[in-house]
Amino acid sequence: MTHALIIGGGIAGPVTAMALRKAGIDSVVYEAYPAGADDVGAFLTLMSNGQDALRAIGVHERVADQSFPAAKVEFLSGTGKFLGEVPLRREGVLGPRTLKRATLYRVLQDELAERGIRIEHGKRLTGARSTSDGGVVATFADGDQAKGDLLIGADGIHSATRALIDETAPRPRHIGNTTICGYAQDAPSPAPPGAYRMVYGKRAFFGYVTAPNGETWWFTNAPGAELGKADLAAIGAQEWKDRALELFARDNTPAADIVRATGSEVTASNSYQIPSTPIWHSRSMVIVGDAAHVAAPNAGQGASMAAEDGVTLARCLRDVAHIGDAFRAYEGLRRERVERVVATSARMGSTAVPGPLKRMMRDAILPRVLKKGPRNNADWLTKHHIEWEARVSLDDAVATS
Repeated sequence: MTHALIIGGGIAGPVTAMALRKAGIDSVVYEAYPAGADDVGAFLTLMSNGQDALRAIGVHERVADQSFPAAKVEFLSGTGKFLGEVPLRREGVLGPRTLKRATLYRVLQDELAERGIRIEHGKRLTGARSTSDGGVVATFADGDQAKGDLLIGADGIHSATRALIDETAPRPRHIGNTTICGYAQDAPSPAPPGAYRMVYGKRAFFGYVTAPNGETWWFTNAPGAELGKADLAAIGAQEWKDRALELFARDNTPAADIVRATGSEVTASNSYQIPSTPIWHSRSMVIVGDAAHVAAPNAGQGASMAAEDGVTLARCLRDVAHIGDAFRAYEGLRRERVERVVATSARMGSTAVPGPLKRMMRDAILPRVLKKGPRNNADWLTKHHIEWEARVSLDDAVATS
């Protein structure tokens, strides 16, 4: 049986491992962190296409049990003007689900355990080399090694695997934003039931949704320079709240009140992008998820793209005889789509603060645009379906690239 080494236990890694098991391929997941991955304080949305990918490996219902849905997105201006709404639920398509990142990690890792797929924590990849018999040997920071037939890098934005495959690979580019997330109990202006609310503030963007238990989850993309991990950790919850309040204090929207109602559960992270990664694989190594493509967070597609990658790679390894050819088929099926997502997400956000005239023009034009549906809800994106039983042909996959 083919044996895969999967580097990274966040989202892409466990999904890939479960998809490989379904395809008849054994794997072990190696996670750098002692218990789960970083950035656990944030929340995310699995869009319809991400839910579809999880359905292919039979884990979507378990995720649904630990998350909540929304039926629409409402848009407001910084003056409080209602700009329009877009439905999220469509016939025949699984709707998006929102949950904390830590909850998704726990669900996926619990599912690994129940399926008998091993995950080893505290294993930070430091090197990998191909062997004469076509396999690969991975080396970890603690001195341990592991051997397999292939290595799959699901190790995120700052992927070590990406650099091992191509030492000239582009590094993630900070896009000038810090994403601040928080959770407010008894916020004075919660979102309507079943709705995400997106606010185009005068100085920054603010989004929020209210969970069924009444807790309001919010985020803002605050303009700012890249911060190191130590610097991020050194800033306390109150300072992050103060930064957010400064951005929205002059707006006539619920944003400032929601931030004020927030306790100590606040987290912040840098926002990055890689427009294109030229090389996705070598003879025995390949990358998936954020290791292969880093999109700005505006489209909310990071987790969904990771799930699609893992399921697609497993289908290719199942159906294409040689590992190198399977990697080529995977890239052929995925590259154009994910780079389109990266470009779309980049267009949806900007670090530039629009002046009064541009804000007036936006608020006048956007209601007409929203009637057509926002770019992150386009059919090409959210209605994407992975047919697990369909056979992958190398020729067909490469022809689509």
